Amino acid sequence: MRQSFAHEAVLALGDEADERAPGAAVTVALCGHWEHEPPCPLAPHHVRTERVEDGLRLRVLFATDSENELEVRSRVDLALSGQWPLPDDVTASWRLRRSWPSVVSPDEADHAERLILS
Repeated sequence: MRQSFAHEAVLALGDEADERAPGAAVTVALCGHWEHEPPCPLAPHHVRTERVEDGLRLRVLFATDSENELEVRSRVDLALSGQWPLPDDVTASWRLRRSWPSVVSPDEADHAERLILS
């Protein structure tokens, strides 16, 4: 049975870099490509980004079976560290500073439920 989870990271990202690229890398790691037909095969997910003082902060909200949680977190970390191969000769233009497991916040509960049901 699917459950919802959250994962956070901070990246070093240049001022002119595309803030959407790390989220696309996460989608590649979880779904095979950033452009794909629903549903997400391993973990329906949502990536939120925010510029912060020391770079770009990402919050990944995802839903998966509990036995897949560590696999999903590992893929997210590999994508954000630039170690997951990206299509179309794209390379990571960021550097992972830190990442950590998080919990789904109360204000994310509705979104998390939609991910569980997708």
